[in-house]
Parts: sequence; structure tokens; C-alpha cells
Amino acid sequence: MSTPDRLIESTRELLWERGYVGTSPKMIQQRAGAGQGSMYHHFAGKPDLALAAMRRTADEMRAKAEAQFAEPGTAVERITAYLRRERDVLRGCPIGGLSQDPEVVDSPELRAPVDETFRWLRGRLAEVIAEGQHHGELPGLDPAATATTLVAVLQGGYVLARAAGSAEPFDQAITGALALLRTH
Repeated sequence: MSTPDRLIESTRELLWERGYVGTSPKMIQQRAGAGQGSMYHHFAGKPDLALAAMRRTADEMRAKAEAQFAEPGTAVERITAYLRRERDVLRGCPIGGLSQDPEVVDSPELRAPVDETFRWLRGRLAEVIAEGQHHGELPGLDPAATATTLVAVLQGGYVLARAAGSAEPFDQAITGALALLRTH
């Protein structure tokens, strides 16, 4: 793996574990096995490196979600596959967790990949719901509002699980949201 890739991957891990504020350039360099000169040769500084790491994480998350949304099946089946996919729930969402980081929220550049990822996810879920409606599923639901609700349930499930130290609240949140979709 190249030095820039090691730096990006180390930053991704640290951002997920510690957040932006809790991640120092020294930690990144140590985890990547790279010196300060290497880091600043490839990246302008911590914000630049964090942005590259966040974008890579966001791209990976979108690709995983799209793979499930593009599968054959009903809208509810595809949404279920997405919501039920295996996740490291107690670690939280690697993108969603950054929305609680004050330095990320205060920086339009750092906040952008978080916002873009959630806007994409809400839009893609709304498309899946609208496709389902076209085929007679989920009548009467507002696709955009329902998609936003599903993303809020997912992110809230992470928060509840982390607070409880158990995946059970996450599983309950997803089960409840899917039950509402199925009964509609």
C-alpha cells in the first residue's frame, strides 16, 4: 500500500474510533507508519487528509448501499436488505458519527461529505420507494419523507445501541421501521 493510502486508511480508522477532534496528526502518522514529512508531502494538513479519508469512507458506504438497492426484488425487500445488512453497530456509523464532531460541523469543507452522503442516501431510498409505488407497493407514502425517516431511524439506532452498549436497541429500531413499511 502506498504512503498516501496508508495515511488515508489510518485516518479513516481513527476518525471512526476517535472522531476528528480526537485524532491528531501524530496518531495518524504512527498508525500509518509514516513520518511527518511524508504526511505533509502528500496532504496539506490534517483537514486535507481527513477530507480524503471521509470521502473514501462515504464512497465505500454508497457503493455498499447501491449494491443492495440495485438487487432484484420488491422495494421493501431491497430496503430490508439494506437496513438488515451486517454492521458494526456498537462502533456507530463511520459517517454519521462525524456529524456530532464540532470541528466537522463548523467546517463547510469537512461537513460536505457527511451531508452529501446523507442527501444521497435519502434520495436513493426515495427512488426505491417511488419504484415500489409504481409497482403497487407502499401506496400513499411520501417517498422523500419516508426515506428521511428511515435514515433517521438507522442513525438513531446507532446512538441508542452505543448508549446501551448493546445492539438490541438498533435491531428494535430497524424491526419497528420495517414493520411499519410492511403494514402500510
